[in-house]
Amino acid sequence: MSEPLDPGPFFHGTKADLQIGDLLTAGFRSNYRPEVVMNHIYFTALRDGAGLAAEIAAGDGEPRVYVVEPTGSFEDDPNVTDKKFPGNPTRSYRSVHPIRIVGEVHDWTRLTPEALQQWRDRLATIAQERGEIIN
Repeated sequence: MSEPLDPGPFFHGTKADLQIGDLLTAGFRSNYRPEVVMNHIYFTALRDGAGLAAEIAAGDGEPRVYVVEPTGSFEDDPNVTDKKFPGNPTRSYRSVHPIRIVGEVHDWTRLTPEALQQWRDRLATIAQERGEIIN
């Protein structure tokens, strides 16, 4: 049996209001390219990374960071790892299997409005330059 990629804990950022026990699944639109329906569910072992994802997520809800557990196997997220950057410095992962909400954290670092706009601008530039999401 192989060792897990990362022992966690794991986090997922979103603007959805979820409950403990809820399952998050693939098949929803990308937060970065809304015309793309994602084949995977994404999560990270970095609380503030999930916070960033929550801040830039689509929707009008309050950004939230949930503690999650994978229900099946998972892999490094190729959008931010070896195919685009060496290693996995963001400790970002994806799975075709659902992830379960096991808690919520409130002590993640919020972005200033200026920093949030810089991230949105950067993501827009990346989408124009690279175009593809590895799905």
